[in-house]
Amino acid sequence: MRLLKFLLRYFPPGLALEYTQGGDIKTKMIDLLDLSAETDVRALAESIKAAEPIITESVMDQLVETLQKLQAKVCDTNTKRYYKYKTLQTHLLPVTNIALDKLGKRCLTGSYDRTCKVWDIDSGAELFTLEGHKNVVYAVSFNNPTSDKIVTGSFDKTAKVWCSRTGHCLTTMWGHDAEVVVAKFSPTQCKLATGSIDATSKIFHIETGQELGTLRGHTAEVIALHYNNDGNQIISGSFDGTVNIWDTRTFTRTSVLIGHREELSNCLYNFDCSLIASSSMDKTAKLWDARMNSCLATLLGHDDEVLDLAFDNNGKRLATASSDTTAQVWDISSNFQQLALMKGHREEVSKVCFSPNGRQLLTASLDRTTRLWSADDGSCFQQLKGHTDDIFACAFSYTGDTIITASKDNTCTIWR
Repeated sequence: MRLLKFLLRYFPPGLALEYTQGGDIKTKMIDLLDLSAETDVRALAESIKAAEPIITESVMDQLVETLQKLQAKVCDTNTKRYYKYKTLQTHLLPVTNIALDKLGKRCLTGSYDRTCKVWDIDSGAELFTLEGHKNVVYAVSFNNPTSDKIVTGSFDKTAKVWCSRTGHCLTTMWGHDAEVVVAKFSPTQCKLATGSIDATSKIFHIETGQELGTLRGHTAEVIALHYNNDGNQIISGSFDGTVNIWDTRTFTRTSVLIGHREELSNCLYNFDCSLIASSSMDKTAKLWDARMNSCLATLLGHDDEVLDLAFDNNGKRLATASSDTTAQVWDISSNFQQLALMKGHREEVSKVCFSPNGRQLLTASLDRTTRLWSADDGSCFQQLKGHTDDIFACAFSYTGDTIITASKDNTCTIWR
């Protein structure tokens, strides 16, 4: 084996070793989730060297320099302010969903006008329009991190895979009996999964479009779906109030997480897939142990429906958004207590997400504003104004230098 180079992953912090073995180039990822401003970088480098025989004394100075660069990026405490950069006059009809590629260079927008558009973030130019669906395009996603393919899910009961460089439709997935509202690429395999109003999820082969299996068990609409990191498991959230866990190799349900009293609004994994979070119209969010399939905590703090939730990149905090006009941040590493309350929106908060470094929280609201908050104390330090209708989606780029907001006013805005 021979070490070729070090690669950095800023959020969550990690170091990759790229090396050759038997003529093949391979990569090993080392998670550094506890990296902080107080970390002794030289000692950390020595511990990594002790655990990785491929790292020799000759590259230690380079390793230390690389870790210092990572530490400076991760521990940057400067509060960014964002300014309107471009407004994308996106579609003839309202936008349904947005997605960014891994590098934050391109953006997808789905719309009621039956199309998906691909945009260049730097110039604000439309790169191309994906046409072919016969009804609303609701779900849009890149196959990150490579971002060379796009999947769209539509109310026409199909999903389509497209080349993200040319806009050419590669294949169409058929089989659902109702609208497709969620579609996600497998992180490790040539597969994708879809969720539908028909109460099922399906797994397809990306290249052939062949249906490989159907996940049956929910008794109402499937509205959320996520793969775990190795692609061998899927969680799905439904209006039946449950989270189902599925084995993607056998297409069987391995567990049902029961506890919510009303419909789910979302469910997702944390970074290492050790935790599952779910949010519900019953005014609560729940934390589940993904290995034991048991409920660890019920988060009681909102006075109305919990509409969205998000983990920070380290998986140590959870944010929730609610119809009660607030967002909240919770400690999920120890005592499951509320850390911060974000109060100031005049109408329901529909979307919430952490900045890549976890220090800011971004919220989108029906009051036509997006707000940036301190994730530590809940103080609001900026309002992003300009949309003329409800804002229903917001997202940070991978580096945190760009924000995208999407509104019912048929536009998306780029903030830098």
